[in-house]
Amino acid sequence: MLLAALGGGPAQAQTIDALRPVRDGFLAPQDSPLRRTVVSGLSDAAPTVGVDTPISASSPPRQTGGPLPGRPAASGAADTGYDSLNRTRKKPRYYPAQPRPKPPPGPGTRPSGELTGQLRPTLPPSASANKPPIPDFDTIPVMYQGASDDFLGPQADVPFVTEADGIDFEGEFGVIVDDVPMAVSPEQAAQRIRLLVQINDWSLRAVGAREVRTGFGFLQAKPSTSFAPMAVTPDEVGDAWRDGRLDMALHVHRNGERIGAASGREMAFSFPQLIAHAARTRRLTAGTIIGSGTVSNADRAAGSSCLAEVRAIEMIERGEARTPFLRFGDEVTMQACFADGRGGPFGRIAQRVVRAAGTDRPE
Repeated sequence: MLLAALGGGPAQAQTIDALRPVRDGFLAPQDSPLRRTVVSGLSDAAPTVGVDTPISASSPPRQTGGPLPGRPAASGAADTGYDSLNRTRKKPRYYPAQPRPKPPPGPGTRPSGELTGQLRPTLPPSASANKPPIPDFDTIPVMYQGASDDFLGPQADVPFVTEADGIDFEGEFGVIVDDVPMAVSPEQAAQRIRLLVQINDWSLRAVGAREVRTGFGFLQAKPSTSFAPMAVTPDEVGDAWRDGRLDMALHVHRNGERIGAASGREMAFSFPQLIAHAARTRRLTAGTIIGSGTVSNADRAAGSSCLAEVRAIEMIERGEARTPFLRFGDEVTMQACFADGRGGPFGRIAQRVVRAAGTDRPE
């Protein structure tokens, strides 16, 4: 299950794409995304990644005699789901005329299908949108459960049917957890966090407005989610990981124009609190992804991480929304950076909005 919170509104071959079902229900150990934790530099000679520095598409060389750089050795705690995923996966076996799985879509990605959904926290509805307030918004996380059967690589073109759907990006951070028992406390949930990720949770605003009114949550409004190239363990970001939040600025650009660089430190609810909320009436299996929701700060100088927030602020300040949603051909880039400006370990998302094949028609 992929769980993440509702947004208001390395090498390419190493991604965090959760658990893809294969023959016999197993992944080969070297393909397990939960092994693929990486440090910000794979060697002493590794270059520092800046906001606008492209990420190399080559994989780090394999080594013998020990774990690969950034891949933790098995801890010995084989009774946990995290270690069992790392240590007991079997290689799939194929027979003559038996079809092999199709190659993954996008650079170095494997879609997730073993997990079933995602939950994400959200900003309150803008007063300018004339929407009623969400009950208990300040005390209970607002989350949705979305599909996780298809993910996009960090440089994959992103297909959409029509611009009229209100195409928008949502810059987020996320965590991947170990097995989480039902009804855990936030303190217990904190011990289940294994990896940190950077996310673009694409959204269709016009479709979402309709789906919300049904009372059943999002489906068509939440297309396939994109991930930055790297997933890392919390210790790899040092002091930027504190209080269950990621204090890094998420630099977001549209066609080279700055949209924002908000920090994840102002999450209304910490990741341990979100995990505990999601697990209140259900257990979460190893590999579940919890998203932060769209990164947003009180200081408007930090900018925004989605166009919906940009437009809401325009409606408040100017009486109308002037910034259009995304159009075909637009490019979106995202990269998390440390407080001193250094590029973070996740790498860079750089994608282009395109019309989905077979949907050519007048707008």
